Amino acid sequence: MKSFLLTKKLLNIFHLLRWNKPTGRLILLIPAGWSLWLTPNAPPSKELVTLIIAGAISVSGAGCIANDLWDRKIDSKVKRTKNRPLANGSLSIVEAFSLLIFLLIISLKVILLLPTPSQNLSLKLAAMALVPILIYPSSKRWFRYPQVLLAFCWGFAVLIPWAASEHSLNGGFPLLTCWLATMVWTFGFDTVYAMADKDDDKKLGLQSSALSLGQKALKSVFICYALTSTLIAFSALTKDIGIIFWPFWLIASIGMQKEVFSLKELEANTNKFGKHFRNQVFLGGLILFGLILGNF
Repeated sequence: MKSFLLTKKLLNIFHLLRWNKPTGRLILLIPAGWSLWLTPNAPPSKELVTLIIAGAISVSGAGCIANDLWDRKIDSKVKRTKNRPLANGSLSIVEAFSLLIFLLIISLKVILLLPTPSQNLSLKLAAMALVPILIYPSSKRWFRYPQVLLAFCWGFAVLIPWAASEHSLNGGFPLLTCWLATMVWTFGFDTVYAMADKDDDKKLGLQSSALSLGQKALKSVFICYALTSTLIAFSALTKDIGIIFWPFWLIASIGMQKEVFSLKELEANTNKFGKHFRNQVFLGGLILFGLILGNF
């Protein structure tokens, strides 16, 4: 019986961290990969890649817990989220908060394992990132465009790996355009993700870019993806990435726009907005794969 209860508890923790849905973890790791393979010192060492992955997984897990702590009462009223562990009471607030602290400690440990010259800057960036990461889940209550705040959070997935690799943020255009590309891409795909909850959000008095933009939402996503492709192209050009990168970039760029056009046919089927989110992982991953090959 104890073994069964322990297994069930671990499964609930697994769901709380969204490890049963790896898409959210991958879509954070992809911009970190863009950053690492656009630095002057690319390709990065295996040790650095491992630390960045560990840090991203622990931070994203902490973000999921913070989100569910803020939204536990709201989640129980939304069809898509009513079975989350905090919403259905299968995990307590104390358990979730304890796990949140544990993951933040793991994140700090990862930073302390980075190369010594980069530790101070990486720690400062992590401290700066922590505030919006913990505030973001509440922003849908008081900000019409919470996706802007999420995009800002995602931007640190570029800055911290760059700082860890280069020991500074003197990256010029490759860093600037990669950072901007990540933020506009994030605003785009999370606006689509928010479309699935538009009806519930409206009933509960919550806000999102999907609601605020209304009929202009898809056009805005189209522009975001076009900017993402353009900015990443600038990053690659200024970094002098090998020619093998460009076919992957072209396929991903066309794919992003195709995904937007396909959404026009999905207005009545909100379940398929999640598919768009998953496809962005594939398309962002194509760009990353091109960058990796372009460095060799």
